Order: sequence, then structure tokens, then C-alpha cells
Amino acid sequence: MHTPSVIYEDDYILALNKPAGWVVNDSDTAKGNPTLQDWISENFNFEISNSKELRSGIVHRLDKPTSGVILVAKTSDVFFALQKQFADREIEKVYVALVHGKLKDTEGSINQKIGRLPWNRVRFGVFEGGREALTNYKVLSSNSDYSFLELYPKTGRTHQLRVHLKHIGHPIVGDHLYAGKKLYKEDIQKFSGLMLHAKEISFTHPITKERMRLEAPLAEDFKLP
Repeated sequence: MHTPSVIYEDDYILALNKPAGWVVNDSDTAKGNPTLQDWISENFNFEISNSKELRSGIVHRLDKPTSGVILVAKTSDVFFALQKQFADREIEKVYVALVHGKLKDTEGSINQKIGRLPWNRVRFGVFEGGREALTNYKVLSSNSDYSFLELYPKTGRTHQLRVHLKHIGHPIVGDHLYAGKKLYKEDIQKFSGLMLHAKEISFTHPITKERMRLEAPLAEDFKLP
């Protein structure tokens, strides 16, 4: 399994490329999986690198099977400042995904409410009682079987991209929760896992006030087959 790599570092912020298969926060549900929080505690020594309360500075989350950029704050002030930017939707994220099928439109929006399914607490779905969720997308390339997309989530709901793409009939390749058993079985013969990657993050540096854009490189197999 790959280990995390540093994309950017200064006195206040650390940005990492999280490999697929790593759990972000150390918790009971980690169940023996490697966690980013433990890795930071073991490899770095900054003000909050060992803070359980502030998750070793990790400001936000990615699902375990999703790879890509994660922001880590080195001080408590920066941690809370970045969290506020997330809450105020001042942080912009760009993902890439390989999905099943060829999309009808080259770009579009999915504006569907999302909530946890009452009959399955692990999964989320689109339903009226859910929370507002908006995803914009653009098709970068496609063939008859797959499309390679850039995704721009405007909200940050759990499993948002996975649920929205499933809802429009184009589940993400390698998605064990939402692609369906038959597709997933076929996917794992050809692909290494969930084909979803957090490619870019843009934010305002809490200290310098500079607008920053950081990018996490894609894995080798992340392309249209």
C-alpha cells in the first residue's frame, strides 16, 4: 500500500496526498486500517501534531477509498480558521472520477438532496428529507463504456459525489457501496479500487491571506481505459 506524500508545507499548513485505502481520522471504526492521523503524529512535530481533540490538525475528511489532497493545520488558530472557510463555503475543491457509461451532456449540475438511508446506516441516498447538495461536472473524455469527469462539489455532504453520480445512472467505477454488486464484481477485475480522486483544493491562507491552489497528482491507473 502507498504511503501519504507531502504536496506543500510551510510553518502553518501541511497538504498531503492521501492514498486510497487510508482512513483519515483515528477512531474505533478504523479497525486496524492505517490512519492519516497516526501517520502525522509519528512523522511530524508541530504544535497540534499529537492533539487527539484537533485530529492532529486534519481539517476535513475524505472517504477511505478516495485518494487525494487533504489540508492539515499546524496550529490551533489555523485549524479553526480553515474550518471556518469550509463552513462558509470559501474553499473550492475539484475531483476527478471515472464513471460507468457515456454521459448525455458534456457538462451539467446535479442538485439533489442527500441523507443517510434509514434502513442502511452505512449508505446515503437522494430523498426529499435530505440536506441540500449540489455537484457541477464536466466530461473530460469518454468512450462507449466509461466517462472521465471533473467534479466541482458546491456542498460537502458525506458520499455526495458517489450518491449523485449513482442517481444520474453513472456510478463511479469500483464503488462497492453504490455501483451495484454485478458492476462492482466486474470493476475489481480491471481496476485497483474506487476511481475517485480529490485533485485540487483552493483556499485563502489564514496567515498570508494569499489565495492558494494545491494539486494532488493522479495515480498511474487513473485514466480512461
